[in-house]
Amino acid sequence: MITSGQMRAARALLGIGQKELAERSGISLPTIQRMEASDGSVRGNIDSLNRVVDALRAAGVELIGEGVRSEAGGRGVRLLPPGDRS
Repeated sequence: MITSGQMRAARALLGIGQKELAERSGISLPTIQRMEASDGSVRGNIDSLNRVVDALRAAGVELIGEGVRSEAGGRGVRLLPPGDRS
């Protein structure tokens, strides 16, 4: 659903810290910290994950899954697979 790297990148794009993301999503700061400390996909309560995704979306961040096209247009970033990097 969302990776720890996506969470950190989304916060960086918004210029907000973990505390502000916790406030915007209505979940605790330690939960945000645990999510971002995950290796790869974030593990946690589905409700908490959805609240983070909803808060990021409300702030203007579109989370793009692997191999998924972004149809909304606008600016964005995507991490390329190692074989596609030059």
